[in-house]
Amino acid sequence: MTQSKLPGFDPEPVTSNQQPVTCLGIEFPSDEARRQHFTELLRERLRDPDFRKIEGFPIGSDEDILNLSDPPYYTACPNPWIADFIRLWEAEKPAVRSAESEVREDADVAHPASRIPHSSYHREPFAADVSEGKNDPIYNAHSYHTKVPHKAIMRYILHYTEPGDIVFDGFCGTGMTGVAAQMCGDREVVISLGYQVKPDGTILQEEIDEDGKKVWKQFSKLGSRRAVLNDLSPAATFIAYNYNTPADVAAFEKEAKRILKEVEKEYGWMYETLHTDGKTKGRIDYVVWSEVFSCPECAGEVVFLEEAMDMETKRVMKEYPCPHCKALISKQKMSRTFESYYDSLLNETKERPKRKPIQIAYRVGKAKHSKSPDKDDLKILERIAALDIPDSVRANEYPYENMWEAPRMLSRGITHVHHLFLLRQLYSVGFIWKKISEVHSYQIRQMLRFWIDQSIPGMSVLNRFQPIQHGRDGGSQVNRQMSGVYYVPSQISECSPWYNLSGKLSRLSKAFKSSKSTLGGCHIGTGSSTHLNIEPDSLDYVFIDPPFGDNFAYAELNFLVESWLGVMTDMKPEAIVDRSKKNRESQKGLSEYRQLMTACFQEVYRILKPGRWMTVEFSNTKASVWNSIQVALTDAGFIVANVSALDKQQGSFKAVTTPTAVKQDLVISAYKPNGGFEARFQKEAQTEEGVWDFVRTHLKYLNPFKPQGIPERDPRILFDQMIAFYVRKGYPVPISSQEFQIGLAQRFIERDGMYFLPDQVAEYDRKKMNAPVPEEFLDTLFVKDEATAIEWLRARLRKKPQSFADINPQFMQQLGGWSKNEAQLDLRELLHQNFLSYDGKGSIPAQIVSWMMKSSTLRELISAEVRSAKCEKEDSGALRTTHPALLREAENRWYVPDPNKAGDLEKLREKALLKEFEEYKEVKKKLKVFRLEAVRAGFKKAWQERDYAVIVAVADKIPNNVLEEDPKLLMWYDQAVTRMGGE
Repeated sequence: MTQSKLPGFDPEPVTSNQQPVTCLGIEFPSDEARRQHFTELLRERLRDPDFRKIEGFPIGSDEDILNLSDPPYYTACPNPWIADFIRLWEAEKPAVRSAESEVREDADVAHPASRIPHSSYHREPFAADVSEGKNDPIYNAHSYHTKVPHKAIMRYILHYTEPGDIVFDGFCGTGMTGVAAQMCGDREVVISLGYQVKPDGTILQEEIDEDGKKVWKQFSKLGSRRAVLNDLSPAATFIAYNYNTPADVAAFEKEAKRILKEVEKEYGWMYETLHTDGKTKGRIDYVVWSEVFSCPECAGEVVFLEEAMDMETKRVMKEYPCPHCKALISKQKMSRTFESYYDSLLNETKERPKRKPIQIAYRVGKAKHSKSPDKDDLKILERIAALDIPDSVRANEYPYENMWEAPRMLSRGITHVHHLFLLRQLYSVGFIWKKISEVHSYQIRQMLRFWIDQSIPGMSVLNRFQPIQHGRDGGSQVNRQMSGVYYVPSQISECSPWYNLSGKLSRLSKAFKSSKSTLGGCHIGTGSSTHLNIEPDSLDYVFIDPPFGDNFAYAELNFLVESWLGVMTDMKPEAIVDRSKKNRESQKGLSEYRQLMTACFQEVYRILKPGRWMTVEFSNTKASVWNSIQVALTDAGFIVANVSALDKQQGSFKAVTTPTAVKQDLVISAYKPNGGFEARFQKEAQTEEGVWDFVRTHLKYLNPFKPQGIPERDPRILFDQMIAFYVRKGYPVPISSQEFQIGLAQRFIERDGMYFLPDQVAEYDRKKMNAPVPEEFLDTLFVKDEATAIEWLRARLRKKPQSFADINPQFMQQLGGWSKNEAQLDLRELLHQNFLSYDGKGSIPAQIVSWMMKSSTLRELISAEVRSAKCEKEDSGALRTTHPALLREAENRWYVPDPNKAGDLEKLREKALLKEFEEYKEVKKKLKVFRLEAVRAGFKKAWQERDYAVIVAVADKIPNNVLEEDPKLLMWYDQAVTRMGGE
């Protein structure tokens, strides 16, 4: 089905107000009439005090919000019509499904969803290369602090949804999820991802069949998906709207060129300079300004770039002589010089860094030239300084009490947004913004704002001059801003409007000419994702790219652009870890970040359909932030089925089971349990059957095969998932770890230390033949404590039973990263508490026999002994023999015990751990070094006994960073605090 045939959407660009349109079942004579009608309805809502009390409601006047909005499709505040659109789209689905089923009857391979009712939806976790598509013209049409390429998101949407399904992104940023949802209906774009698309719309992907051959199999269907987008930032939703809304690109381009001509007519004299021939006038591309410093030796003024730049290499030197006293100086040794000036917008005298223009890059015709400023250039600057600042410039004050960048900004005399501009920049940007506001067409006006708002930082003092040796004029420059911060450099490149905006105009026109008029079906709101106007169980899929802890302060970074838009972010509910120090009362730590993310995930859980998936793309270099996301997901009700990390060097994914890979982009696949399981669990929670129902249901959601292994199927990880589910529900866990291990082996099928359902194991066995799974799929585990050391040992001993002498040298090499707070155990103690060793008496254990059979020599010897009846294989796989060579080969080897014997070991180990935990309870001071496994065991026992105070008391003795970086301890602690508060 092509996008033009999707019900309820007219993809043609609206350039005439005379075309009739239908919106939410209402017919209008023109699109302008539609907009006027819903604008008045929104105006009425804005007058309602309760509407403005919604959490995350942006800061702005009614008129500014209305001027920015295009209701009901996009509102610069919470969107009151989102629920109406969702109901409309759901009602249209039967028609879409019917049309799709007609196509599927002719397909070579039936789509899985076509064989089952829509309510029986089933998908497995999916991982794709999140770095894909960053050079795409659409992706590069507008910059933002962080964003995932739409082509990467398309892979997820195609996997998890069908045409007409509703996709949600609560941290939408630039709206790439909306673009991706709609691009799923673009045949050429889908093919560019490496898929095949048949004439009937069937999408095929390459797989390996049973014979190890590459074959193309159907996995999705061509067709646009619906998208609901939300973000706390008005700047973000404004960008998202322009990315996802039809517009007349030719009309936009015409208006943009007209405005540039008007700027030249009004302010062209500001950008004129006399050529070096003394006769010809040139037009300025950019002017290089340098800050002026004071020499620490003689107090003489030092123009930074004049003295620090090596003219041959075009690089800034670290040290250089003072032009006055010749003392060797550096930027770090000097102090910045300030000057006083009168701020006509604030009607007060202010201070700013003293700056001097040192180089002018200009053109005469098409020829590029460079020169030092002459007296005529300085006279123009004096003339500009005498002008009044335009009324179109807003004097918004930065809310420094909530900002990370307060010290840096204040050190440059920047208290208001207009202080980020040199005067010539301020006049140009103000004039352009004013001219844009006079454009009659709303959509063209929005596209023009979209064009200039991304250029505002580049036309401010944030734009760095970075010289490189190139070209006949002796040097050119790279103009760019340092991302993620308000960094005012000592060398500024003051760009002219034409130099800055002309290239962006060409790029935007090229990006949207072929695709802009085909976008649509996306509806956007602005506000917190903790409160959404969406009915429960309404959405088919969620893709989100949430705030990365303390990596970015989105609201303060957006404040610059939002000041021009007139609507600003409410910073209070922003989910970040706040590094600011000025206002400690409002400062957000990891705990507040986790609570905010939990609230967002809870809202997403509420509105997502049961049994459906959410993909979370996340990146942070701190394990504590990553653990906060894990705990927030679990507390919200989601169950994590897969965590993958993009290996940026290898371009592939590898499994992640701990925070050791947090330096990479993580892709988290989590699902909302289906309603049938939730209903059954209410009856089974207090019984052991509830445990196995959870495991059985969870295994259905896991990948049956991955070449790098499936750690989520490991019994210890399954046990942790089960515990987390029970704890979140507030129930005691009705089964011990050893009972879980034994029951797992009795009820499910084991392969390579992983557990499967009967129908899954057949697929695993088949695919493993063609793509062998590394037996040590946990081998990449980073040993940092007792738990990871046990996993490290288990991976090696499962592959090959070894003696102490064999394993000890390898183990010693792993101890360099051992946590400083973790009590370090001797290898012998770890082995005795968790594994078994064959002492040469009795039958050789089955685990050792299995390894021996891999050796051709030992295998032949065992076979000969069995044939001669000198030894006997037991039903368990153990070998009863007296052959000295076999006994000698097996003796003193440590091995991974079977579940029954492992259960006995686990009981002894748990008893020792709890004994140690009792000592921690009695300790009065902080615990600096302790056994983390003992704390975990103690927390679990205290939870079972509802002794929440013990959990909180011991947690207070543990270093805060240890608690924050351990998802298990964090889960017990958070739940205990919640229960104590409730009681």
